[in-house]
Amino acid sequence: MVLIIIIEVTCAGMRTMGRTVRAPRDAGVGAVRSVKDIMAEQYFAAEPTSKDVRRTMRVALRGREADVETSNGVFSGSRVDLGTSVLLRQAPEPPETGDLLDLGCGWGPVSLALAAESPEARVWAVDVNERALELTASNARRNGAANVHVTATDEQGAPLADQPLDVCEAMPDDLTFDAIWSNPPIRIGKEALHTLLMAWLPRLKEGGAAYLVVQRNLGSDSLIPWLADALGEGYAVGKYASSKGFRIIEVLRK
Repeated sequence: MVLIIIIEVTCAGMRTMGRTVRAPRDAGVGAVRSVKDIMAEQYFAAEPTSKDVRRTMRVALRGREADVETSNGVFSGSRVDLGTSVLLRQAPEPPETGDLLDLGCGWGPVSLALAAESPEARVWAVDVNERALELTASNARRNGAANVHVTATDEQGAPLADQPLDVCEAMPDDLTFDAIWSNPPIRIGKEALHTLLMAWLPRLKEGGAAYLVVQRNLGSDSLIPWLADALGEGYAVGKYASSKGFRIIEVLRK
C-alpha cells in the first residue's frame, strides 16, 4: 500500500512539494516516489493500478453542459483540467464534417465538445489508457454523442491493430484528419512527447489544423520552433492564443 504523508519525515522519507510518498516497508530504505511520479504512472499506463472508483459530475464544455463519469487513474479525474479549459475556450470552430482527432482523450471532455459542435463529423478519441477510453465511450453514450469513436494506442502513440476493449475500434492506417485538438501529456518527457506528436501531426489533411495547449513554463515556447523544424516546409507552426499561463499552438498543413 502507498502511504502519502503530509509532514516532514526522516530516513526513507523525502519531502516533495509538502507531500511524501513512501513505498511499502518491504521495498527497502530509500524507496521513495513523488506523488507526480505515481500520478504519471497511472494515467500514462494502459492499465492503471489505482482502484476504479467511478463518480459523476456536470461540466461545461464550450458553453454546453454535459453529465460525465470519471475515475481514478485517468488525467484530471476530478475536474476539467485548466489547460483543457483554455483549449476549449480559445480554439476556433472545428470543421463541420470530416474526421477530427482528440489526441490523449482522458475521460473525454475534448471529444464531447467536438462531437457536440460538429455532429456530422467523426470524432476519434485516442489514448493509451484503457480506463480513459472506457470513460470516453460511456460519456459519449451518456450525452448522445454517437459520432465519437475510441481507439487504443501503444505507448508510442501508434494505434493498436488489435483493440483491447469492446468499446474500441481499429483505426484505418490511411486515415487523415481535418482537425486535431490536444492537451498533450507533457510530463511523459520531451523525447516521448516528440514521438507522440510526430506520430499524429503528419496525419493532418492539406488545409487541416491542429491546436495544442501547453503550459508556458513546461516548454510551450521551445516546442513551437521544434515542431516547425520537425514537420518541415509543408506546415506553418505558431502561437495562436495565450491565457492563464498556457499557450495554444497552431499547426497548419499547407
